[in-house]
This record gives sequence, C-alpha cells and structure tokens, in this order.
Amino acid sequence: MKIIAITNQKGGVGKTTTTVNLGAALALKGKKVLVVDLDPQAHLTTSLGIKEHELENTIYEVFKRSITINEALIDLRKDDRNLWLLPASLTFSVADTEFSAEAGREYLLKEALQELDQEFDYILIDCPPSLGLLTVNGFTAAEEIYIPLQTEYLAMHGMKQLLQVYSVVKRRVNPDLRITGIIGTMYDHRRKLNREVLEKVNEHFGDYLFETMIRSNISLAEAPSYGQDIFTYKPDSAGAEDYASLADEVLKRS
Repeated sequence: MKIIAITNQKGGVGKTTTTVNLGAALALKGKKVLVVDLDPQAHLTTSLGIKEHELENTIYEVFKRSITINEALIDLRKDDRNLWLLPASLTFSVADTEFSAEAGREYLLKEALQELDQEFDYILIDCPPSLGLLTVNGFTAAEEIYIPLQTEYLAMHGMKQLLQVYSVVKRRVNPDLRITGIIGTMYDHRRKLNREVLEKVNEHFGDYLFETMIRSNISLAEAPSYGQDIFTYKPDSAGAEDYASLADEVLKRS
C-alpha cells in the first residue's frame, strides 16, 4: 500500500485536480484507491460530486474520534473502477486550532489510516494549500510526497518553505518520508515562460520531475462543476490523456 501526500502551499496549482484525476486513472487501471480530503475547503469532496448537506460523517469526526474511519468512507465504485473517498466539509476549518494542543496531534491521520478495515493499493492525500497542522498530518501519514508545480516563476518561489517543513517532519516525526515526484501542471509549450520555468525545475529537481506534463486544458477546469473526474466528464480530452500517462509513470515507478 502506497500512501502519497499531494501538496503545495500555493493554491491554484492543480493539487486537487491531480488528486482526483490521478486517483481515478489508477482506479481505471485496476488499482484499489482511496483519496483523502485533508483540505477544509473540501474541494476534493465536491469535485467528486459529494454535496456537504449529504454528508453525515467526515474526516473531522474521524479526527475527533467520534466515529471510525471506516464509517466515514464513501464508496465511489463504478465502471469497474475501485475508488473510495474520505470526505471533508467546511466544519473541518476549525481543525488547526481545535487539535493544536492535543498530544500526538501530528499522528491523527496516520492513526486513523491504520484502522482501515480494507487494504488499498494507493492512498492519495489532498493536503490543504498551507503548511499548518493538517499538512503536517499528511506528511506524517505518508511515505511519499508529490508536488504539483505550476510552470510559473511564483510557483517555484514557494518551494523553499515547503522543503523546510518536509525536512522538519522527516527529521522529527517520519524518517521514511521521501519526495518522489514533481508534476508540472498548467503547461503550454507555446509559452516561452512555461518552457523557461520547466528548464529551471529540471535543473533543480530533475530526478523527481515526471516526464508527463499536465497541459492547460479547459475540460480539467470544467469537470469539478459536474462532480466528475476527467475520465467520466471527457475521456477523449487532453486532460484525460495526460493523467492516464501520469498514472502509467506512477505505476512504473512503483
């Protein structure tokens, strides 16, 4: 079972889009996948068609230990894909302050995942666009980190702070944690800026950079409004092609 935290403290870089569509792609390729919404904005949950008013149990109740993680899972299996969701809602926004004084607060997600009744091939954790307690929980529970990185200069500037938090968690809490993938997102080969930033990323993080670039594609932006992954919404789009290719790379690396 591979547990991967998908993170970037800069919003709007394709983090949730990557969690949804990489998870769906791996599920379509026969893997059993759980996607975890660790973001109080609950964008992953809504992107998969789950409305907040429909939810009784979420990751917030799991962290409070009022329910087990198994009670909160939503079965999204369809079309021969094995996909589950651990949802979030806006009530989770109090988590950073509510759990900040709790002993072992960094281990809340890890302990919950250890109680799962079933085995998954992949668990993908959609971390919030911040480097607070929830992201630290994602890093503590994970074995690997994937960083979606928009091919713009400002996106690169935030990497230093992220790497510092990663180093602290690795040193103090989770020595097995590794950064194993950087995913170029919103890429347009016609734009000189995108090509230049990609060269910089390759120069500094070439060993981690996936060959697959996630191209700018309107279908990727449209799919969440329909509560669908890209393979359900528009399977013949460039976005579906890119995430299928990324899933192949993930499987090869595994």
